[in-house]
Amino acid sequence: MAIISIAKLLLLLCALVVLVKGWLRQEQRAPLLPSGTSLLILLALALLAVSGLWSTGSTDEALLAIVKHGKLVLLPVVLYLIRSRREALVAVAFFVGGQVFSLASTWLMFMDVAVPWATSKEMGVCETCSYAVFSSYLDQSIMTAVLAAVCWHLRSYAATRWRTVLALSTAGLAMVCVFFIFQGRTGYLVALTLITLAIVWELPSRFRLWLLLIPLLLTAAIAASSDKVSQRLTEVGSSLASFKKSGDISSSSGIRIDLWHRSLQSLAQSPWHGTGVGSWDREFKRQEAIHAPDTATSNPSLQHHNPHQEYLLWGVELGLPGLLLLCAILLALYRDSRRLETPARRAMQSVLLALAIACLFNCTLYDSLIGDYFCIALALMLALGIHAKARAAPSFPAAPRV
Repeated sequence: MAIISIAKLLLLLCALVVLVKGWLRQEQRAPLLPSGTSLLILLALALLAVSGLWSTGSTDEALLAIVKHGKLVLLPVVLYLIRSRREALVAVAFFVGGQVFSLASTWLMFMDVAVPWATSKEMGVCETCSYAVFSSYLDQSIMTAVLAAVCWHLRSYAATRWRTVLALSTAGLAMVCVFFIFQGRTGYLVALTLITLAIVWELPSRFRLWLLLIPLLLTAAIAASSDKVSQRLTEVGSSLASFKKSGDISSSSGIRIDLWHRSLQSLAQSPWHGTGVGSWDREFKRQEAIHAPDTATSNPSLQHHNPHQEYLLWGVELGLPGLLLLCAILLALYRDSRRLETPARRAMQSVLLALAIACLFNCTLYDSLIGDYFCIALALMLALGIHAKARAAPSFPAAPRV
């Protein structure tokens, strides 16, 4: 966590130095995110800051939440610093290289090879690691699925045949890792969706009517071959049945349902302006005290400090305008991706879709580590696509300059 925080600070300082240097020398500045995406991000951060005026959370909670939401600024900052196709390729290479290092470390631990920079629950060292290297198994399963998609779609950028083989091998090992080593259910859903999307893109248009069958066939095949996937899917069914029958919220699924229910109740009470940045935890406990006073003190959901859903977090704290603003940012990024050449466009859309799905079950952008990961990944895919497109077609319309 400390290393990531220091890296973000250095990144912002470098961007500030480059910006000031360009102004002093009156250099033509590189465009930030096109299609108004930068303005939407700045508007979101401004709204979050202003909502601190009516936040029901403490000052410390509000400031912490603003800092955690502030990672969105990494998107325009990274794109501002990358000035050429070569720089974009180098940045993507380092980014993928770091993910490959994590993937290799996971495989080594899976083969009972101890690595000094990570521990694993299965090796009897850590109770929560479960072969994860960078973060938790939940985060890394999602990130590993995204790595596979990026390697698959960007394989044409490999300069030599052996690099292409390496990219395809990495994609294959990453997907096997998601389904047979990790146990993150969100990771399973993201991986299945990205595989389906890749297959659809590769299919001729006349075969795309089979789209509805692809996810079902993939899910059945993987569940039949992976005990982890089958077990986790069974757990979801059991948890939902238990919740429906007795209101049991002790399971992961039950806790999420309770968190989402209380969040919706809070949103219904303050739909237009929300309860302010950093207020979710207090609002959840207030709703618990109102609607379930007998079990509020023993509720396992109280151990969680966010609703495990990004959309509801923005809805509770900023109201419906905040929820719509988050969706607008995602749609603007999708519109930006449509300007890119095919490999970069597909890679970016895969990353964006993975983020949108992950946000349904976790506060992915708000959370540390994985939120930074997605901001950097989206920025790099967009930078690579913009500079590749500009090189291939100089007549490509320039993005608005901010």
